[in-house]
Amino acid sequence: MTDLSNAAGGGIAADTVDTVDTVDTVDTGDTGAGSGFPSALPLPRTPDPLSAPALRWGVVAPGGIADHFVRAAHRFTRQRFVAAASRSAERADRFAQAHGIDRGYGSYDELYDDPDVQVVYVASPHSEHHAQALRAVQAGKSVLVEKSFTRNAAEAAELVAAARAAGVTLVEAMWTRFLPHTDVARQLLADGTLGDVRTVLADHGAWFDPATAERLFAPELAGGALLDLGVYPVSFASFVLGAPDAVHATGRLTNTGVDAEISAVLRTGSAVAVLHTTLAAATPTTASVSGSLARMEFGEPFYSPTSLTLVHRDGRRLVLPAPGGAHKDGLAYEAAHMASLVADGAPESPLLPLAESQQVMATMDTLRRQVGVTYPGE
Repeated sequence: MTDLSNAAGGGIAADTVDTVDTVDTVDTGDTGAGSGFPSALPLPRTPDPLSAPALRWGVVAPGGIADHFVRAAHRFTRQRFVAAASRSAERADRFAQAHGIDRGYGSYDELYDDPDVQVVYVASPHSEHHAQALRAVQAGKSVLVEKSFTRNAAEAAELVAAARAAGVTLVEAMWTRFLPHTDVARQLLADGTLGDVRTVLADHGAWFDPATAERLFAPELAGGALLDLGVYPVSFASFVLGAPDAVHATGRLTNTGVDAEISAVLRTGSAVAVLHTTLAAATPTTASVSGSLARMEFGEPFYSPTSLTLVHRDGRRLVLPAPGGAHKDGLAYEAAHMASLVADGAPESPLLPLAESQQVMATMDTLRRQVGVTYPGE
């Protein structure tokens, strides 16, 4: 067993990774064996979430994702939520009681003005991210705002400018960037282990009933597959390739006018990313990165704590198994990373810079425009 809580940065559970150096050897013949393929995968450098300094948090819009985030932060880090705010005082109180939070507020302004709150976590629908995060920043709070960062790139730029002017920390809550398996992938890309990267594949699809998932089908809430699910493949492509040089998309709309499905090809230099998202089917939700020497395969769902397999072009492979436990436990890494940034006075995350969050929004603006989705007020 490899104990990631002691080796190279820690983890949520000490026995969640079996091995990172399993090699499946095949007869290589003259296919180029020995061309730099490692004998073992690098260990993640991700710090143990318990090592992050304890800060006091407030949660805005306590819904489903906020429930998962607070549970993970309270269980696996030293972070503590001290206030929750909703437009409904009853809902805020109910959430606060369920999570041992001191105060429930029936208005967001009460939370923004609470001097005990150091960090605000914005977990509202996409349509509200910009206004709520902006108000928190203007109140002098550091902000972790759920993905998608905002509705569009213009809102993202305004929010980033306000955070820089206020001197607070602002981070998009794309939790994938802060997970241990992502850091292993980061090292493999930096080391050139894959050779020249040529192809990125990523998809995220789920089936939703319009009668019970109204938010996802509502234009006024910035619904649709892309901002809710497709942001993961788009951000993944950005992580691997950077900003695209060209974007081509096709898709299908719901009867409410939001995107039900989008398929896209993004070109960056000589590499291509093929991405897909849908509200109409439960897709594999996997990802891969293929290069001239090797490829990386990410297990299902690729954006959460999962397996990572490195496959040489001759068939040899190294496997980082998926960790045990609930996959939402991985939200603890995001909470811990944010706390460390705030404690250090860092304005943004080096693992997901604000310029990249803005670039991802710009790419999604282009995808929406090409399939014909516009939100009210844009």
